[in-house]
Amino acid sequence: MAVTGWQLKVSAQATDFTIAVGASLLYIAIPFYSLRVFRLICMPGGLAAAHFRWPESSLRLLRSQLQRLSWIFLPAALAAMFADKLDPLEAGWALGLIPFLIAMGSLAVAFARLLHPRRGVLAGYMRQPQRRTFKQLHRLWYPLLVAYPLTLGAVALLGYIYAAGTLSILLLDTAWFVVKLILFAALGQRWLLVAHRRLAFDAAMERRQAEEQERRAKTAPHAGEEGSRFESDEPEVDLVALSDKSQRLLNTAILFYGFFGLWLLWSDLFPTLRILDQITLWHHTVMVDGEAQVLPVTLASVGLALLYAVITVILAKQLPAVLEIILLKFSEMSAGGRYTVTTLTNYVVVTTGAVLVFQTIGTDWSKLQWLVAALGVGIGFGLQEIVANFISGIIVLFERPIRIGDVITIGDTDGVVTRIRSRATTIRNWDGKELLVPNKEFITGRLLNWSLSDQTTRVILSVGIAYGSDVRLAMRLLEEAAGENENVLDDPDFAKASGTILEGSVPLDVLEQMIDDWIAAQG
Repeated sequence: MAVTGWQLKVSAQATDFTIAVGASLLYIAIPFYSLRVFRLICMPGGLAAAHFRWPESSLRLLRSQLQRLSWIFLPAALAAMFADKLDPLEAGWALGLIPFLIAMGSLAVAFARLLHPRRGVLAGYMRQPQRRTFKQLHRLWYPLLVAYPLTLGAVALLGYIYAAGTLSILLLDTAWFVVKLILFAALGQRWLLVAHRRLAFDAAMERRQAEEQERRAKTAPHAGEEGSRFESDEPEVDLVALSDKSQRLLNTAILFYGFFGLWLLWSDLFPTLRILDQITLWHHTVMVDGEAQVLPVTLASVGLALLYAVITVILAKQLPAVLEIILLKFSEMSAGGRYTVTTLTNYVVVTTGAVLVFQTIGTDWSKLQWLVAALGVGIGFGLQEIVANFISGIIVLFERPIRIGDVITIGDTDGVVTRIRSRATTIRNWDGKELLVPNKEFITGRLLNWSLSDQTTRVILSVGIAYGSDVRLAMRLLEEAAGENENVLDDPDFAKASGTILEGSVPLDVLEQMIDDWIAAQG
């Protein structure tokens, strides 16, 4: 249809009639294609049924209404558009009025049936208990939406056919935009569901392999297999929390995208909003090609800055969850690496949002000199520790002397790193207590990381026996007990390791002789 219309328009023998037919075919090809694609999506076993899990009753209603629109609305819209192109001055009054009324009537009937509160496609959605607000709002916009095409038909009958045609085009663009939003939201939810299922499946397979290795290690503890070596547990990912946060971020993104799209579609009909550009709050000076120019900051600029701030806050809270799922799905990065990437991304988002907000309201460094000076004084007196900890936190994220899940010793505290924040890092000790350590301690102080480059670690146990006991027997029993323990590694060998409990790598027989000599000296 589009190719035929294009050829009719560009033909060297084109007349006014053929040009009008070609332009009408070109215009109607896009809604025709969209209707057919949407109907294919709603076919039995199609995308909406197999992946979106839309109810079959809703899909059946959608198919029937899309079929009626294809046979009634499209021919009527084609005839109305042809009349308008053939007689643009009178907007095809005599020829285009009846097709326009038929098109608007078919739209009103489709809206009434598709959006009916009890038999429409949203009936099941509105019956959910948590959708009470949507159900109450439906009573308001449902009659307005059904009455809108009928009102346009009445406006056309009164003689304002050009205005009615323009508003009908906006209505169609809005309807298709809403359909696209719904499809994008459904595709996003499906992607999140599939990603969640794959991550859960991978986690289940890893647990199964770990259980299998543990079972084999119990049945053959002295086999010396590589899989029996000790490895620290990777922090388990909270898939439910990630899915909830990602769902909220998706809903928020769809909401903002819908708001901007509708505003762009209908902005020409709301010229009163442009008055915000005429309300000047203050002026600021900018350098353009080496020349200072004074520009106004209007009320619209302040509103845009507030919008940037809201978007920044939402992204800072919810974007790390989506980034975590993407890294889990497409990379083999460890938990510490994923945490570093998400944290640094969060810093970039916040910094970019702050820059956009300040630039929108006309703030430059010359206006902030007094604030920088005040901050300098504050840092000199009381904020130097906070700034030092923040910079140290960034160094920790880049240099990575510690990572999420590492077993460390700092001061007199042993534990696992659970969180790395901008000011402090959280360590959970073996009693379940959480210790907040300023980040500066990891940069300037002494830090023992038990699992930085090698997961294999020797644990030293102090064992005491009663005076007069057989030391050789005690040593032999300790060695046998260690050899029978499945958690003790065969490589490095325990006998060699037990001979190095004194500095200088003293062999076991020399150590025993030293103990005998000491006992003899003590009487």
